[in-house]
Amino acid sequence: MQKKNWKAWLYLLPAIAFLSVFMVYPLIDVFVYSFEEGYNSASQTFWGTGLYNYSYVLHDPYFLQAVKNTFILVIITVPVSTGLALLISLGLNSIRRLRDFFQTVFFLPYVTNTLAVGMVFMILFKKTPYSDGLINLLIRFFGGQSVDFIDGPYWAKILVMCIYTVWVVMPFKILILTSALASVPQDYYNAARIDGTPPFRIFTRITLPMIAPMVFYLVITGFIGAFKAYSDEVAIFGTNLNAAGMNTIVGYVYDMLYGDSGGYPSYASAAALILFAIVLTITVINLMISRKSTQF
Repeated sequence: MQKKNWKAWLYLLPAIAFLSVFMVYPLIDVFVYSFEEGYNSASQTFWGTGLYNYSYVLHDPYFLQAVKNTFILVIITVPVSTGLALLISLGLNSIRRLRDFFQTVFFLPYVTNTLAVGMVFMILFKKTPYSDGLINLLIRFFGGQSVDFIDGPYWAKILVMCIYTVWVVMPFKILILTSALASVPQDYYNAARIDGTPPFRIFTRITLPMIAPMVFYLVITGFIGAFKAYSDEVAIFGTNLNAAGMNTIVGYVYDMLYGDSGGYPSYASAAALILFAIVLTITVINLMISRKSTQF
């Protein structure tokens, strides 16, 4: 038995070494950097230790704006994308013919490059000297006034960002939920139909409880993914997200390292750990809720 344990640890050793070098060590390094005040990456020197970096970040208007944008994105896109994906999956599950074809069509945005999709969205919404964009043409066709969704008011820009995020993440959720619905035993549905159970009650009493673990999985991963949003914003609003007022927490960390205000790894480390704390807290809350909700 002891020999088998040693063999197992030997098999795991490459993975443990990889994780230690590329995940554990960087996490420890970031934690140390976040407390080193005035750290200079060139000379590897700092003038003190303490909580100044966290205080600076938490009082930085750009960081507060990034937190606001990120939370709005999370609160809107996660439930909307999950709900729409569930509705589409229910529709696909009820289709016998061409179901595989429609699954492929809905999954195509997921395998498309996000920057390419972002450029398409920019063309659809952006006003230029030659055109107001397709979306504005539709708005004016129905009697409304055109809006500058890319360089205009904040609500318009955040609306575009939410629509884009939902569009990008929904295909993966459709794939997962369609697979989950296909795994529900048909005997339950047959018994319910024999008893004359209404469709809505079948959904709430059979379908939803059976796929609840997958729904909560998508919600948890959706929260984590939305908190890490950055490349999507760059695709639509360009690299200067602070000027557009559309930066995210991850974008703020990048700017502190490499952007126009770059060269401040201590501030970037503090912001990254704040993001880590936020994501960890929300993930733990979601896991606690999911455990209570999926117990039968």
